[in-house]
Amino acid sequence: MTDRPQGPIDYRSAGVDTAEGARAVEGIRAHVRATYRPEVIGDIGGFGGLFSASKLKEMAEPVLVSGTDGVGTKLALAQLLDRHDTVGIDLVAMCANDILVSGAEPLFFLDYVAVGRLDSARMERIVAGIAEGCVQAGCALVGGEMAEHPGTMDVDDYDLSGFCVGVVDRPKMITGEAIAPGDVILGLASSGLHSNGFSLVRKVLVEGREAELELPRVDLGGTTLGELLLAPTRIYVRSVLATLAEVPVKGMAHITGGGITENLDRAIPKICNARVARGSWRAPQVFGLVQDAAGIDDESMYRTFNMGVGFALVLDRAHAPAAAAKLRELGEAVAEIGEIVEGTGVVVYE
Repeated sequence: MTDRPQGPIDYRSAGVDTAEGARAVEGIRAHVRATYRPEVIGDIGGFGGLFSASKLKEMAEPVLVSGTDGVGTKLALAQLLDRHDTVGIDLVAMCANDILVSGAEPLFFLDYVAVGRLDSARMERIVAGIAEGCVQAGCALVGGEMAEHPGTMDVDDYDLSGFCVGVVDRPKMITGEAIAPGDVILGLASSGLHSNGFSLVRKVLVEGREAELELPRVDLGGTTLGELLLAPTRIYVRSVLATLAEVPVKGMAHITGGGITENLDRAIPKICNARVARGSWRAPQVFGLVQDAAGIDDESMYRTFNMGVGFALVLDRAHAPAAAAKLRELGEAVAEIGEIVEGTGVVVYE
């Protein structure tokens, strides 16, 4: 039996440093405040985030839409490279883009950060990224939790979870029910891998090559592989909501885990197929690197990764030019990637 240490054992001795936690809260305060919308009530540090529901009075039938997600094993790469300023953007993007699919405007966001040992400087970089993601999505960061888990997580390890709430007026909700053969599919360019498929990416591009991750590469235009892999997920909220205000859209899909194959089909009725033309857009170079290193076929790639399409809209062919023009005006790279045909509710490729 191990002898008990002599003297009193306080919380810090057990692995939880409350003073470092207080420093972390002070470090993130300005970042959190930068996300506030007029509806936010109070300030950081309360037991619950307060958000006025007055905006809902403007709607005929307001529907709250919620989403929760994480960043997955992309965090392992961030920890390996000691780069923590972008994964927070990924966290917000995964949640905000999901609720956007129904036409919802993100209102507020909460985060949960679990760490093996709290480091206030690193925590500030993580939360600064979450705040930047909230600014891009137009939602307020109204609360969160920093949990120190000594003995259950490695001291340098951490994990992220996020929770987003938005609202849409039910008469304007995007459901996909009206999608019909002849409709056009517009694809919005991704910023790269986003936050999916990283277990495979790490297996084929990172393991055993850690020393190469921070070396500038000629074939990557002078950037490093680490920078390429950590490029944050694109947030489509502002451009898509502005487009919905001007152009009728029937259905939308956020292309995440499962790739185009297993996400676009979620947006269409069971009596239709989404026929996608693979050569209609340019996939970023990173997907070729992964496919060559893994030695897998196109079908597996399109079932795992976004392949350069991070978000998709389905609409009547007559409205597609106006939607594409508006999206490009707002900074999106847009391609007509396919059309809706009769079928059984699946994605097919040509």
